[in-house]
Amino acid sequence: MDVANKSTMFEFVLLGLSNSWELQMVFFMVFSLLYVATMVGNSLIVITVIVDPHLHSPMYFLLTNLSIIDMSLASFATPKMITDYLTSHKTISFDGCLTQIFFLHLFTGTEIILLMAMSFDRYIAICKPLHYASIISPQVCVALVVASWIVGIMHSMSQVIFALTLPFCGPNEVDSFFCDLPVVFQLACVDTYVLGLFMISTSGIIALSCFIVLFNSYIIVLVTVKHHSSRGSSKALSTCTAHFIVVFLFFGPCIFIYMWPLSSFLTDKILSVFYTIFTPILNPIIYTLRSQDVKIAIRKLKNRLLNFNKAMPS
Repeated sequence: MDVANKSTMFEFVLLGLSNSWELQMVFFMVFSLLYVATMVGNSLIVITVIVDPHLHSPMYFLLTNLSIIDMSLASFATPKMITDYLTSHKTISFDGCLTQIFFLHLFTGTEIILLMAMSFDRYIAICKPLHYASIISPQVCVALVVASWIVGIMHSMSQVIFALTLPFCGPNEVDSFFCDLPVVFQLACVDTYVLGLFMISTSGIIALSCFIVLFNSYIIVLVTVKHHSSRGSSKALSTCTAHFIVVFLFFGPCIFIYMWPLSSFLTDKILSVFYTIFTPILNPIIYTLRSQDVKIAIRKLKNRLLNFNKAMPS
């Protein structure tokens, strides 16, 4: 069977997180609330940064793009998972499965590079403050964001091309709530050990290497901040701590899943839920709670909306 026929005739059955009807209803309500909260929280950050002139800086420009990516990451599979809880036949076409793989790796790949760009921004701001304006210009910020999307597209294309070469001739039950290579390639009629090595080399090692680079950069930044005892240093420490929490929450599950692609399906399910559903909602919470600038800007936005409503004729 050629690829074209496979893509039109083959479908996968998504087993989801549980077979229990009661648990599925609980998941339906919880994930529906989390999805709405993710979209509202990240949209609030985007709107706040756009509206408030005080937040028109490179760091918040990158944060806005991170929020957009988080909304996209939360949307590539979660809405289907939520609606699947209301049906008994949870299937996805071959093309739909490839589409999920493409967008998953597009958004995760883009977010990895964007997190590195945010780390670079903080490194220059704290370690080379006198050169910050000349190094982190608006053009450089746009170039960093564009580069992150280009890398994300290239990475996701490599994953889709790899998936297209896999021969599927047997079981079609995907033990997850969305399609990703670690679970899909185990259904292929080839040696999974070789495929596992591909996963480790193209995703696992890349994620681990980027995490190590980010970890080292934040260590340098924190050591620099420690040698300064001022209000600005305290603010920088708070910002960098928030950044590192986001990095750890995002990279931890990714590294585990792609460095050990033949690990337990239950573990992979839990980690997949974490970085596709929980991390996108945690990002706005972490940045909002730890950033005084964002909290003040949100308060101003709320007051402007309240004053606008009062000024409206009844």
